[in-house]
Amino acid sequence: MENVFPSPHPLVAHKLTKLRDKNTDPKKFRELVREIGALLTYEATTDLLLKPRQVQTPLASMQGSELMQKVGLVPILRAGLGMVEGVWELMPSAEVWHIGLYRDERTLKPVEYYNKLPVEPTVSVCLVLDPMLATGGSAVATIDILKRWGVTRIKFVGLIGAPEGIALVRTHHPEVPIHLAAVDERLDERGYIFPGLGDAGDRQFGTD
Repeated sequence: MENVFPSPHPLVAHKLTKLRDKNTDPKKFRELVREIGALLTYEATTDLLLKPRQVQTPLASMQGSELMQKVGLVPILRAGLGMVEGVWELMPSAEVWHIGLYRDERTLKPVEYYNKLPVEPTVSVCLVLDPMLATGGSAVATIDILKRWGVTRIKFVGLIGAPEGIALVRTHHPEVPIHLAAVDERLDERGYIFPGLGDAGDRQFGTD
């Protein structure tokens, strides 16, 4: 699928299998979410722009590089929070902005309940973080919000995607790259990814 990037990395596949296991306890689940989030972000940021920077090594002066774009992390509450720490380990200067959405269990549509974005964009690239790309409604709504905010470069980073959710994001925002650990079979009758891993928020926070 165009602009959809399931990770080919063996470490991602290994850790995702542990994450899916219903016997994985919340502490280990959170660790795995953080680790996979970091690995996926490493893959998703290969095209960030650099600028030259002169640096003095113990032996000589040389020209190195540093990021020239400010990166913002936008975890979709609450499940996306677990991915932030992993990304921060790679980019400790990244800004974090929270958008709260919940899925109406009757309509399966996203409902916004929290948004503290400043009036003007403070970053040039946003990574939308959400473990599960299920129906795609929350991802589309978040990207809509970020575009209205004025951000032009947006990437989605998640753990597992369903074909239905991927298709919705590609329909509304075809230019947004989607980086995932895996693409699963389908959604079930409740709107859960099948075979998936259950509810990522509940499993992280021990509320399952």
